[in-house]
Amino acid sequence: MLTILGITGPIFIIIGIGFAAVRMGLLARTDMRVLGVFVINVSLPALLFKALSQRSLGELVSAELLIAYTLGSLLVAGLALGHVCLVQKRDLQSGAVLALGVSASNSAYIGYPIALQVFGPAASAALAVYALVESLVVMPLALTLAEAGGSGGRRWYNVLGDILLRLAKNPFILAIAAGVAWASIGVPLPAPLARVVDMLSTASAPVALFCIGGTLAGLHLKGLGADIGLIVVGKLLLHPLAVFVVTLALPGMSPQLKTIAIMNACMPMMSIYPILGQKYGKEGICAAALIAATALSFFTISGFLWLSGAG
Repeated sequence: MLTILGITGPIFIIIGIGFAAVRMGLLARTDMRVLGVFVINVSLPALLFKALSQRSLGELVSAELLIAYTLGSLLVAGLALGHVCLVQKRDLQSGAVLALGVSASNSAYIGYPIALQVFGPAASAALAVYALVESLVVMPLALTLAEAGGSGGRRWYNVLGDILLRLAKNPFILAIAAGVAWASIGVPLPAPLARVVDMLSTASAPVALFCIGGTLAGLHLKGLGADIGLIVVGKLLLHPLAVFVVTLALPGMSPQLKTIAIMNACMPMMSIYPILGQKYGKEGICAAALIAATALSFFTISGFLWLSGAG
């Protein structure tokens, strides 16, 4: 319990600092968009490149973990999308943003530190798998659907062409491709370049969390309770349940890998979720859902560790 509190505590403190900075007038709420652009286009890609480039190709992917986590994440995303679009009769863009919230975990900033303390070196290889799933499957798919939902009646092949062009320029995808390519070379980064990557990647977590706090300042939650509840329940309960169901269909998967996969699904959504929702005018609900999920995840993560005997 104290270990998890020691990890989540600083997260809330940084969010609180961002909130206070905007409420006190040191920064404007609109300034958070600029910080968000920095995280998405510069800092987080540096973190992904670092995570992948410093491992051998044999360490990058566990096929069973990749299959289990990918299918589990797609399953819960599909359920959320279907509920919003078919049951609630809402637009595709809203469904895609909510689906992203229930299926993309905070693997780097919460999942990895906890997994490292529980599973040791196996956590590093798992982080690479999560980065691939979330950056090459979950995020591109959800954002593609969000783009299609806001296409304004344009022909589908024009929308698809624009999406493919954006994906080809996506900093996450470029960083992963560069990281895998460098890992295949098998040589360490030159010291100056390695230092630059370290500095940029180190900035990603605090800047993203500060941005979330600033976005929350002045946020009006009236009428958002149902969506927040849907996202939080989907992320903290349905996502791990979906991954668990998939692992049952993989009898050859080791118990440790199953626990690693399910535990990461127990994490709250990625800290850049509100930043990704900015483009669609949903940064407020995304930030509120992130705060609620991060707070409640202390209990769900602790409960899973206790039930699995991993803690």
